[in-house]
Amino acid sequence: MKPPATVGEALALAQGRIPRSEARLLLREASGLSAAAIAAFPERALEQAAAARFGDWLLRREVGEPVAYILGEREFFGRRFRVQADVLIPRPDTELIVEQSLRFSREWSMPRVLDLGTGSGAIAVSIALECPAAAVVAVDASEVALRVAQENARELGARLDFRLGCWFEPVAGERFEVIASNPPYIAAADAHLEQGDLRFEPRSALASGDDGLDDIRHIVATAPQYLAERACLLIEHGFEQGPAVRALLIAQGFQEVETCRDLAGHERVSLGRWN
Repeated sequence: MKPPATVGEALALAQGRIPRSEARLLLREASGLSAAAIAAFPERALEQAAAARFGDWLLRREVGEPVAYILGEREFFGRRFRVQADVLIPRPDTELIVEQSLRFSREWSMPRVLDLGTGSGAIAVSIALECPAAAVVAVDASEVALRVAQENARELGARLDFRLGCWFEPVAGERFEVIASNPPYIAAADAHLEQGDLRFEPRSALASGDDGLDDIRHIVATAPQYLAERACLLIEHGFEQGPAVRALLIAQGFQEVETCRDLAGHERVSLGRWN
C-alpha cells in the first residue's frame, strides 16, 4: 500500500474501511495535527513517518484491533490511561462506579478504598486523584496489568498501594469503607466475546462462568469480611444483570441495596451497605 502524501489522501484511503471518526482520530495521533487542521487543510502534506504510521494503524484497525490498543491509551474520567493487549480497555460506562465510589468515600474523612481487579488502574487511580484523603489499595491477579496500573499512577501523579493476588487474598485481615470492582461478568459462551473489540481483550477479564456471575458471587459472599461498619460494596455488571446482583446482595445481608444507571439508561452498578 502506497503511503498517503496528504491529509486528504489519508482520509480517502480510509474511506469505507473504518469509520470516518476513527480515521480522523488515528490521523491526528499519527501526524500530530489538530482536528481543526485536518478538517480545514486536506491538501497539507504528511511527513513520511506520519504517513507510514497512519497506514500501519489503518490496516490494524481494519482487521478489528481496538483503537485503544493501537494508540496505547484510552481517555477515562478526563485523563489518559495507558493500555495494552493484556489489559481490559476502560469504558465510559465504568466512570459511573468511580462517581458512586467517590460519593460514598466522602462520607469519611480518611476512607480506605479497595479496587478489586484494577486492570489499567482506571478506577483506583481516578479515585485516588479525586479524593486525595483516601487510602486506596488496588488488587489484580495479573502481573502485567499491575505494571500498567502502576505506570498510569506514576504518570498521573496518584499515590496508592498496588498488590498482586486474586481478589481479596492480598488484603487479608484488613477492612475498608468502600470496595469497588468491575469484575468479569460475561457468560463464557456469549457470542459477543467473538465480536468487535472483545476479540482482542483478555478473556480472563471478561468471562465468568456459565451465566457471567461467578466472580460477582464470590465478591459478594466474601466482601463482608473486609468491610467496615456502614461500608459500601459497589459492583459493575452487565445491563441485564441488575436484578440478579441485587438479589445476591440482599441474600448476603447487605442493606440499602440499589442499582445506578449509566448515561444510556442501563442498569450498570449495583451497591449495598454492610452493617
